[in-house]
Amino acid sequence: MGVASLPPAPTAEESGLGGRRPSRGRDALAIAHHYDVGNEFYELVLGPSMTYSCAYYEQEPGPTFGLDEAQRAKCDLVARKLGLEPGMRVLDVGCGWGAFVCNAARNYGVQAVGITLSSEQAEYARRRAEAEGVGDLVEIRVQDYRDVQDGPFDAIASIGMSEHVGQAMLSTYSRELFRLLRPGGRLLNHAISRRPGPADGFSRTSFIDRYVFPDGELQPMATMVEAMEESGFEVRDVESLREHYALTLRAWVANLEANWDRAVELTSPGRARVWRLYMAGSALGFEANRLGVNQVLAVRPTPRGVSGLPRTRALLLEPTLSPGA
Repeated sequence: MGVASLPPAPTAEESGLGGRRPSRGRDALAIAHHYDVGNEFYELVLGPSMTYSCAYYEQEPGPTFGLDEAQRAKCDLVARKLGLEPGMRVLDVGCGWGAFVCNAARNYGVQAVGITLSSEQAEYARRRAEAEGVGDLVEIRVQDYRDVQDGPFDAIASIGMSEHVGQAMLSTYSRELFRLLRPGGRLLNHAISRRPGPADGFSRTSFIDRYVFPDGELQPMATMVEAMEESGFEVRDVESLREHYALTLRAWVANLEANWDRAVELTSPGRARVWRLYMAGSALGFEANRLGVNQVLAVRPTPRGVSGLPRTRALLLEPTLSPGA
């Protein structure tokens, strides 16, 4: 009778999270697994903008309008939807490496607070704010959104963060952001979504969960909207950027392949292959409509039900300031 072989030992690229799911400690470990790979590695992949979310290709991609321009256009799109004006106090939940908060402070004159669970991101974002001359307007914290106690804010941006929340915590997430926003304030939730229907069961053999986004959960857009409305928000505008994310991912793959040897040197051959596979596969998912990404704009109504938003999308997207002013 043969001896049963043991399963192979986990590789260095696997997440191997411990702790209760969900919990603050495990959430922090999940974020660290994905984002604390090293800032220099992400600079190779993301380019100078250091923006790890869907870009906005308001022009056809080409020599004069590439990934960096599209990421700046995304930041400005979010700022316009939020109606940012000088003196406003803005919270960026899951601020990454600080692209949006720095853009909002520099171009719209707001006081911006960015929160992240990644120490590496926070350190980079603080240096970035100082280098861009907005250190007096930008505060970066390593902080869970549930621990923010210095609201209310005039506007809240959540760009590519709620995918990490999970369905079990979606109501808590929405209620906490509602709590942190002043009456009449706006929330812009930018998130990847899956197609409607029952979610696949949690699997420890999932490539994405083991190697890329441990504990990440995608929800149908309707689930996110329902959670926001149940928390008291009035949803005012929804925009799909699905095709934009396919273009963004292909640009990231091209950056990784152009800098392959350095990426391997900074991480490992396995880590570089994981990132290339997950980004290329995700691009195909967005192109085939297996994945979506949506910007949902909501408002916390005043006690009298006043939204404070313009009556048309054209007026909503009209710049309050010329970017760079």
